[in-house]
Amino acid sequence: MYKHFFKPLFDFTSALILLALLSPLIFITALLIKLKLGSPILFTQARPGKDEKTFYIYKFRTMSDEKDENGKLLSDELRLKGLGTTIRSLSLDELPQLLNVLKGEMSFIGPRPLLIEYLPLYNSEQKKRHDVKPGISGWAQVNGRNAISWKKKFELDTYYVKNQSFGLDIKIIYLTILKVLKRSDVSATNHVTVEKFNGHN
Repeated sequence: MYKHFFKPLFDFTSALILLALLSPLIFITALLIKLKLGSPILFTQARPGKDEKTFYIYKFRTMSDEKDENGKLLSDELRLKGLGTTIRSLSLDELPQLLNVLKGEMSFIGPRPLLIEYLPLYNSEQKKRHDVKPGISGWAQVNGRNAISWKKKFELDTYYVKNQSFGLDIKIIYLTILKVLKRSDVSATNHVTVEKFNGHN
């Protein structure tokens, strides 16, 4: 009952309320990105959702378009700085995903939507992360986020899929707020963002 009725209802109504309440913050963040980084303001990318159905995720852009002398984009480490670093450390880049929740493509809580290129690399157990809607935050995010291995991250994702409940969702929401306030586990060790999954790491 919770998974099929109350959770979708909670997601929709909460996303609607938060979009209204946070609209000044969303506007200011968008304006700063426009002034400092230029257009586009939003970063959009195709991601696999529930049952591996593709949707486009929305995030605030945090990296510049700086290129080297050969016209190739600089590394993430060089393009993520200043305003982008602040936006990401405060998790403000995730705010546009409220639109994904409103559209029914995502939930507030669930496994994070990863890259489409990872789909062929999952084993049968890891594929279970797509049995539910992806989330803005999840069990893996509050237990290490980008600072844990891919293997551990997938174990936490599948644990959530098998044990999804109202109580667990409330616990994850509470722990997510603490993580954001502490700005912890934003990046993997020695990486500005996170190392790509190769099927083994």
